Amino acid sequence: MTSVSVNEKNCDVLVIGAGAGGLSTAITAKKHGLDVIIIEKEPFFGGTMAFSGGVLWIPGNRFDKSSSGDAGRQAARLYLHNETGDLYDSETVEAFLEHGPRMLDFFERETEVKFIPTLYPDYHSTKAGGSECGRSILAAPYDATELGSEIVRLRRPLETITFIGMMFNSSNADIKHFFNATRSLTSFTYVTKRLVSHLKDLIRYRRGVQITSGNALAARLAKTVFDLGIPLLTSAPAKELLIEDGKITGAVVGLLEGDTRITARRGVVLACGGFPHDLQRIKKAYSHVARGGVHVSPTPEANTGDGIRLAEDAGGCCEIRYPNAAAWMPVSRVPRRDGSYGVFPHLLDRCKPGVIAVNRKGQRFCNEANSYHDVGAAIIDTCKDDKETVAWLICDHRTIRKYGLGYAKPAPVPIKYYVNSGYLYRAATLQELAESAQIDPDGLVATVSRFNADAISGEDQEFGRGATAFNRYLADPDHKPNPCVAPIQRGPFYALKIVMGDLGTFDGLVTDVVGRVIGEDKQPIPGLYAVGNDRASMMGGNYPGAGITLGPIMTFGYITARHLAGFNDCRQ
Repeated sequence: MTSVSVNEKNCDVLVIGAGAGGLSTAITAKKHGLDVIIIEKEPFFGGTMAFSGGVLWIPGNRFDKSSSGDAGRQAARLYLHNETGDLYDSETVEAFLEHGPRMLDFFERETEVKFIPTLYPDYHSTKAGGSECGRSILAAPYDATELGSEIVRLRRPLETITFIGMMFNSSNADIKHFFNATRSLTSFTYVTKRLVSHLKDLIRYRRGVQITSGNALAARLAKTVFDLGIPLLTSAPAKELLIEDGKITGAVVGLLEGDTRITARRGVVLACGGFPHDLQRIKKAYSHVARGGVHVSPTPEANTGDGIRLAEDAGGCCEIRYPNAAAWMPVSRVPRRDGSYGVFPHLLDRCKPGVIAVNRKGQRFCNEANSYHDVGAAIIDTCKDDKETVAWLICDHRTIRKYGLGYAKPAPVPIKYYVNSGYLYRAATLQELAESAQIDPDGLVATVSRFNADAISGEDQEFGRGATAFNRYLADPDHKPNPCVAPIQRGPFYALKIVMGDLGTFDGLVTDVVGRVIGEDKQPIPGLYAVGNDRASMMGGNYPGAGITLGPIMTFGYITARHLAGFNDCRQ
C-alpha cells in the first residue's frame, strides 16, 4: 500500500489524463454542475491530440449535408457496419451517431472550441454508405497567446511536421503555397508573410503561437478548462486507485507537495492515452513487434498504458481482439544533429505523383495513396515472413525537389544533410540505389519499368492509384491527367526507409456505452470510467475516415460526463 501524507483533496469527478478525452469529459461535467479535478503525469496538457491533425469524424454535423436526416444516419450506419464487420457494436454506434452532432453543438455553444468544415472524403468512400465529403471537420486555428501564462504548459506540436516550429493548416491550399513559393508570386508573398509573422512570434514567445490542427484544439479545450476554474494539475501521476467496499472512490496522486489522496464522490475517469509505449503489451498486440520488428510511435512517450494497468488492478479487462490493434502510421526516423532521432509520420508524400513504395524485393505491394492505416497494414502484411517490417519510398530528383520526401523539404530547401546523414539514399541509377538501400536491384528496376509504362499516360493498372476521392484529395490537383501518378524517370534517384508507427491504440479497456469499465464478472466496476484511447475503439481495428479517433473520443467523453451528472442519454 502506498504511503500517503495528510494531504487530501475532494471533488465529484477525478479525470486522469489531459488529452482530448480527459479535457472534453471534464468540461462537460463541470458545465453540468459537477466539481472536477484533472491530473496529468506529464508537465504538459494536450496529450496525443496536440500532435494530431485536429480532425473529428462526426456524421450529421452541421456542415455535413450528405449525412443529415434519417437517410444520412442510415448511410453512416451502413458504412460503419461495412467497416467493422463482425465487430460492429450497434448500441455504441447508435449512441455515437445520435450524440456526436449534439456534442459538437454543445462545445461550440458553451466553450472556446470552434470547428470548420473540410473536404476530406471518407477513406473508403466507394463502399456502401461512404461519403465523398462532409463527415470530417477540423478545429479552427487559434492564437495560443489567449492562454496567457498557461501557454508554457501547452504541449508543442510534433517537431518533425513543423517548419522551424511553424504549423500548417490541415488543407492542401496552405501547403500548396509552400510547394509553389519559388514558382508563383502569390505563393511567395503568402509564404513570406507567414514566415515573418512566425519569426516575430519565436522572438517574443519562443514558440509558434498561431496554431492549427490538434494543437489548436488542445489550446481551445484548455482555455475553457481554465475559464471554468477547473484545476489542471500537471506533473501529477496517479499512483493507485482508492477502493472502498468494491467502489472506486478516488486515487493517490503524486503532487509536488507530496502524495495526495483525491477523493471523487461520483467517479474516476481514466483518460491516459492507451498503450502505444507499453513495450510489453505491444509485443503481444502488434504482430510485427512480436516477430522482432521495430515500432516507432510518434505519440507522446508517456502514453505507457497507465490507465489500463490501474483498471486491471481494480478488476478491469483490456482485450487484444482487433485485427489491427492500433491506428497504423508509416514513419521514418529523422537524424538530428545531436545524434538523437525524431519521428516523421508519412501523411502526404506517399500520395504525390512520382512516389512509389516497395518492399525488400523491390516490389510494390499496395496503393501508396491510400490512408496511412491501410498502407501500414499492407507493410505489415508484405513483411509477414520477415523479421524486419520495413518498406522504402522511391522517387526521382524532379519529384523530390517539387514535393520533398519525408522530412526532406522541397526546393529551395537543401537536402544534402539528409543524404549525408543517411536519412535519404541517393544514386545515379536505380540499380545503384537498390544496392545502397539493400533492396533487390533486379526487382526494383523491373518494378519501376512496369510502373512507368502505365504512369506515362497517368495510369496505375496494378493498384489503381487515383481511382478514389481520397487518393486524389492528398495528391497534386495540378498534375494531369492523374494527380497521383507520374513516372520515375530521371536520376539521381532517391529512397527513404520507412518503418511502422501508430497514431494510438485501438484495443483497450472493455466498457459499456457510457464508459463504465467492465470487470471480469461482466459487470460495471462502480465509480470507474474510461474515455479516449484507454477505452476500446468503436471502429473495431479499422480506420474509416479522417478523425475517427477524436470524433468518438470527444463524443463519448461528453456522454460519460453526462452520465456522471445523472443524465440517462443512452440505453443501459
